[in-house]
Amino acid sequence: MKKISTYRITQTAMVSAVALVLSYIEMSLPDLPFVLPGMKLGLSNIATMFALSAMNLPCALVVCMVKAVFALLMRGFTAFMMSLCGGVLSVLAMYLLLKLKRVGFVGVGVGGAFCHNLGQILVAFAFTDSTVFAYFSVLGLASIITGTVTALAVYIILPKVLSLELYKQ
Repeated sequence: MKKISTYRITQTAMVSAVALVLSYIEMSLPDLPFVLPGMKLGLSNIATMFALSAMNLPCALVVCMVKAVFALLMRGFTAFMMSLCGGVLSVLAMYLLLKLKRVGFVGVGVGGAFCHNLGQILVAFAFTDSTVFAYFSVLGLASIITGTVTALAVYIILPKVLSLELYKQ
């Protein structure tokens, strides 16, 4: 079994904290009148995508799980399941897209957002019925916007953070 360094644990904890702050900020924002229920920008996914790009898959999955536990504490079991399933599916999809190296950051972000929405729809289906799939086309289109915003944020932030002394080990 590979030993996990204190340095990597600390990095993962810091990125998880950023994800929680972004999640809380987004949760505190009022719903916009033209946005459908349940639609969010997914600001905390910036931290998840950052962890995947700058660190590794296990760190990104830990960030995803921390976000899911936060959803459980703040909004209940259904939110936990949606966050966990959507997040894990999203991280795995982004990991595979990053490995392809033929997909740019925006493609990775959009693919991650799409899979996050897919995971959430599948959980909603488990709790309700098949009518939730009608909502998926709208969420699929929203994935283009949210995934692009997330990817552009990471694209701008990643080089700046990686240039910090903290990441030069």
